[in-house]
Amino acid sequence: MSDTCATHRSQVPWRISEISFNIDVKKNTGNIVKVKLEKENIIGNVPWFCKHIKVETPSGDCFEFPCYCWLEDKMKMIPEGTALLPQNDTKKRRRKELGSRQTIFRWWEWRPGFPMCLEGKMGELPREVQFDEEKNSDFNLNFFKVIEEVVVDKVDGFFESWKNIYDFRNVLEHYDIKNTLLEKVKQDWNEDYLFGYQFLNGCNPVMIRKCMQLPDKFPVTHEMVQHSLKRGLTLQEELQAGNIYILDYEILNGVPAKDSQHYLTAPICLLYKNELDQMLPVAIQLSQTPGEMSPIFLPSDNEYDWMLAKMWVKSSNFSVHQLVTHLLKTHLLSEVFEIAVYRQLSAVHPVYKLLMPHVRFTIAINAAAREKLVSDDGIFIQCGSVDRAGIGKLMQNAMETLTYKSLCFPEDIKARGMEDVPKYYYRDDGMKVWEAIHCFVSAVVKIYYDSDEAVQKDVEIQGFVKDVASFGMNSTDNFPKSLESREQLVEYLTVVIFTASAQHAAVNFGQFDWYGWIPNSPSTMRMPPPQQKDQVDLKYIMESLPDRECSSKAVGTVWALTRVQKNELFLGMYPDMYFTEQPAKEAIKAFQHKLEEVTNTIKNRNEELTLPYCYLSPDKIPNSVAI
Repeated sequence: MSDTCATHRSQVPWRISEISFNIDVKKNTGNIVKVKLEKENIIGNVPWFCKHIKVETPSGDCFEFPCYCWLEDKMKMIPEGTALLPQNDTKKRRRKELGSRQTIFRWWEWRPGFPMCLEGKMGELPREVQFDEEKNSDFNLNFFKVIEEVVVDKVDGFFESWKNIYDFRNVLEHYDIKNTLLEKVKQDWNEDYLFGYQFLNGCNPVMIRKCMQLPDKFPVTHEMVQHSLKRGLTLQEELQAGNIYILDYEILNGVPAKDSQHYLTAPICLLYKNELDQMLPVAIQLSQTPGEMSPIFLPSDNEYDWMLAKMWVKSSNFSVHQLVTHLLKTHLLSEVFEIAVYRQLSAVHPVYKLLMPHVRFTIAINAAAREKLVSDDGIFIQCGSVDRAGIGKLMQNAMETLTYKSLCFPEDIKARGMEDVPKYYYRDDGMKVWEAIHCFVSAVVKIYYDSDEAVQKDVEIQGFVKDVASFGMNSTDNFPKSLESREQLVEYLTVVIFTASAQHAAVNFGQFDWYGWIPNSPSTMRMPPPQQKDQVDLKYIMESLPDRECSSKAVGTVWALTRVQKNELFLGMYPDMYFTEQPAKEAIKAFQHKLEEVTNTIKNRNEELTLPYCYLSPDKIPNSVAI
C-alpha cells in the first residue's frame, strides 16, 4: 500500500516550507476509515499544517483524507473524506469534535449593537483561522505603505485645508492612475451624469430605489424640477412612468458626528432617468426635516450651492457604504457565518466542505479590521465623520433594518424596484453570478439530501442556522432559525457564498476608483451643511472638504483595501479539495465552466463601454472576504 501525505506546511517564525512525500507500506489493510497522523517534537513543539492525505491500495482503490488543519499535538486522527450527514453517521468522534470546537469558538460582543464575533486579536485567534505568514505579511505590508507615505511625506501645512479643488491631485502623486477609471473620475467628477452613475455602478450600488410617490419629508414640486425633466411630462407623470429614483440616508438620522470640527447629516436626493438613460440628480435636501433652514437644492442654483449639495450626499454615502454596506453586510455577516460553521458543522458535513473555502479567514480579516480600521484610533475614525459612539448608533440603526431576505440578491433588486433600470451593471452581473452559485449549490445539495425531510432531520444544519440568528445576529427575528426544505437550504447557502464573495467584491474593489479623488466622495465634512442658498463660495467648500492629512489617510486606506492579495483564489477555484466524491467534483467543474461563460460575457460587454464595470466579473471575485 502506498500512503501519500501531500503537502505539509511547517510554520515557524523564520520560514515557511511546504513538502510532499510518499510512504510505501507493504500490508493491504482493506477499507480505511481513518488515519492516525503523529508528529515528533524533535526541536520544540513546532506546529505543522496538513493539507490532505491520499492512500492508494495495491488493488487500485483510492482513499482520500482532507485535513486542512494544524497539528499542534503529537497525534491527530483524520477521518476518510466521504461527506456524511449527521443522521447517517453515528460516530461519537463527530459529537466530540463539535463539543471541542464550541469551547474554542465562543460568541463575543465586541461592541453593543454589533453582530457577535470571535474574541481575540489576530495573534490570539485559534490557529486554524489565522492567516499563514505569507498572507499576513502581504496584508500588513499594504497598510505599512499607507502609514509610511502619510507620516514620512508630511510637509508644511500638512494639517491645513487645500487651497483649490485641483490641489487634491497632490495626494495621488504616489499612485499610478494613468488609463484607469480613477483618471476618468478625476476629470468628470462634478458632472451630474457621473454623480448619478455611481449610485448604479459605484462602490455603494444598493441605496438607490425607484420612487413612485414622494415622501412628505421631501416636498419637491414640479415647479422646482421642471427644467430638469426633458420628456415634457409633469413630475407626477414622471413618477408614475417609473423615471424617478431616490436616495434616502435616513439611517444616518440621529447619528452624532465625532466632534465639533466634523459634521454629519442625513440627506435625501431625487434622481431622474432622462431620455438617454442617464441617472441625473434633480433635487437634494440635506436633512430629514423640511423647512426654511433645510432648503431643497437644485441644478438651477448657483454653481457652488449645487456642487456642495452633491458633495454632502457623496460624503453621507461614504459613511453608510463603509460602515453598513461594506463592514456590516459583508465582513461582519461573513464572520458570523464562519463562526457558526466551526461551532455547528462537523468537518465531514457536506455543507462544511461547501462553505469553508468561502468563509475561511473572515475571522482573521475582521480581527485585523477591528485593530486597524474601526478601533478608537482606527483610520476610519481618523479620516471619517463618526467616532465610536457614532459607529455604534449607526450599526444599531442598520441592524434594526437588516433582514435575511435583503441578502438574497434577486429579492433586494425587486424590493428596490430596480429590475428594469438600464445600465445597472451591478444588477446584471450580480444576477448572473447569483444564478451560477445557486445552480452549483443546488447540485451539491441534491447529492447529499434526497428529500426535504433529510434537511429537517439534519441537526447540524439546523444548529448552524439557529446559531446565526440566535447568537451571531443577537436573536433577531429577521433571520430564519430553521430550514424546512432543500429549496430553503439552497437559498440560504447561496446567500452565504454570494455575500462573502461576490457582494464583498462589488462593494470593496471599486473604492480606489471612486474614492481616490477626494472631492468626488469626501470621507468627512468639516463645515456645517448650508441652511440657506447663495451663501457658499469656493473658500467655504475647501474648508468643508477633508484637510491634507485626512485626504492622505483616506486615499491610502482605500488603496490598501483594494489590493488583491498574492496567490488570491477567485470564485470557483478550489485547490483545497474538501470534497472527495466524484459527483461533487463534477458539480465544481460545471460551476467553473458557468463562471467562465459569465466572465467572457462581461468582458465582451465592457469592451463597448466608456466606463467598464468589472467588479462582479468572476475572475476578479475572490472566493471569500479577502481583505
